[in-house]
Amino acid sequence: MDYTVIIGLEVHVQLQTNTKLFCGCSTKFNPDEPNTQTCPVCLGLPGALPVLNREAFELGMKTGLAINCEIPSFTKWDRKQYYYPDLPKAYQISQYDLPMSQNGWLEIEINSETREKKKIGIIRAHLEEDAGKNSHDESGRGQDSKVDLNRCGTPLVEIVSEPDLRSAQEARTYLEELKLLLTYIDVSDCNMQEGSLRCDANVNLHVHQETGESIPTPIVEIKNLNSFRGVEQAIEYEIQRQWKAWQETGLSLKEVPKETRGWDADRGITLEQRGKEDAADYRYFPDPDLAPVKVTDADRERILEKLCERPAERRARLEERYQLSSYDAAVIIDQGIDFADYFEAVAESSQNGKQASNWITQDVLRELKERELEIAEFPIKPDVLSAILQKVKANEITNNSARIVFQELLNNSKDAPRAEQIQHIVEEKGLGLVSDTGELDAIIQAVVDKNAKAVADFQSGKQAAVGALIGQVMREIKGADPKMVRQLLIEKMS
Repeated sequence: MDYTVIIGLEVHVQLQTNTKLFCGCSTKFNPDEPNTQTCPVCLGLPGALPVLNREAFELGMKTGLAINCEIPSFTKWDRKQYYYPDLPKAYQISQYDLPMSQNGWLEIEINSETREKKKIGIIRAHLEEDAGKNSHDESGRGQDSKVDLNRCGTPLVEIVSEPDLRSAQEARTYLEELKLLLTYIDVSDCNMQEGSLRCDANVNLHVHQETGESIPTPIVEIKNLNSFRGVEQAIEYEIQRQWKAWQETGLSLKEVPKETRGWDADRGITLEQRGKEDAADYRYFPDPDLAPVKVTDADRERILEKLCERPAERRARLEERYQLSSYDAAVIIDQGIDFADYFEAVAESSQNGKQASNWITQDVLRELKERELEIAEFPIKPDVLSAILQKVKANEITNNSARIVFQELLNNSKDAPRAEQIQHIVEEKGLGLVSDTGELDAIIQAVVDKNAKAVADFQSGKQAAVGALIGQVMREIKGADPKMVRQLLIEKMS
C-alpha cells in the first residue's frame, strides 16, 4: 500500500501600490508606528464609503494575464463575514463567485536533468483587502496582545492553484517561479519578511488500496507560511504526520472536517489551530457600497501591452540566442530583471554571450555578494565590462589580465569607472598580450634552469609539476598567454 501526495497552494501577494485598495491611506510597511495609516474607510466605520483603487485593479489584471488566466468581462465585490481583532469591521471585502481572473496555469520545471516541465493549474486569482496584524506575548508570562491596523485594506491578489503539486519540492519550485514572475512583471516586491508574499498550503494524501481504490485523508491547511524553506519543511512534516495518522486511525476525508494548522519553525512541527470554515460559514454577500467592474477587450489589450517577457520565456531565449547552458541561463534569470538586462547589454555589445555569461555569473555576481550591492549599484556598467571583454576577444589582453583590469577599476577608481581607463591600466601594469616570443622564450629558459627538480619530476611523468613553473613565468611577464606558456614549457622540458 502506498500513497500520492496532493497539494494546492493559496498565495497572497501584496500589490505594489502607494495607497490602499479602497481608500487613500498609505501602504508603507511601518511597524514602528502602528495604527497611523488608517481612516474610517479601511476601518469600516459607519458612513464611510470605499472607492476602488484603479491601479490596484490593473495590477490584479496584469497578474491574471501573466499566469495565463481568463479575464471575465464582469466582476464584483463581496463581503466575507468573520470577526477577528485585526479586522475591526468584522468583514473583509473580497471576491466570491465572480473573480476578476480564473482558469490559468503556470509552468514549472520538475526535473533539472531531464528538463521535464509541468503545468500547474490556477483556479482563480482575485482581489481582496488585507486585514491588520495581531502580535501576542508568547513567553507564557505576559498577558498582552497588540493590534496594528496599518495593514488593514492593503491590496492583495490571492492566487489559488489546482491541487496539482505532488511533493514539497514541487510546491517550493512553483512558489519560487511565481515569485520570480511577479517581480519581473513589477506588480509586487514579494518581500516575504514583510509579509508581501504569504502562502497557505492545502495538503492531504490519496492512500492506494490493493483493490485499486484510493482513499483521501483529511485535508489540512497550513497557514501563513512566509519562506520557501518553511513551505517545503511544513509540507514534508505534514505528509509524514498524515501518513502516520492514517496508519493509526484509518480516518478519511469524509469522516474528519478540514483542519487549519500552523507551522512552528523552531520545533519543526505543525500545530492544530481550528476547524476550517467553508464558504457558507462566511455568509458572503455582494458589497452594497461598491459597483461591479466591467472589463472591455480594449482594457485587456492595454494591460497585455504592459507585460514584459516572462522569466520562463526569457530563460529559453537566452539559451538559444547566446548558446548558454540551462544552468547559466537560470542563474542569470533568477537574479532578477535588472541583472538579466545587465547581462544582455554586455552580451550584445561584446558580441560574445558565453564569455559575458562566464564573467557575469562568476566575477560580477561574486563582487555583488561581497560588497552587498544590487546590480543597479554596481560601479562597472555594461559598456565598461563589454570594453574589457572586447580586448580579450581581440587578443590584446589575456583573461587573467582582464581580471586584473576589472579589479583595478573596481578598487581604485575615484569616480565611476570609464571604458577610457582600460587601456591606461593595461599599459601601466604591462598587461598587453606578449607577442615577442623571443622575450617569452628567454624567461621560460631562465625558469627551467632555476627549477631542476620540477623539470626532473615532469620528465618522470608528473604532469602537475608544470603548473608551478607556469606561475613563475606569469609573474615575470604578466601579459603572457597561459596556454602558450604551458605549451612552450612542455616543449622546453620534453
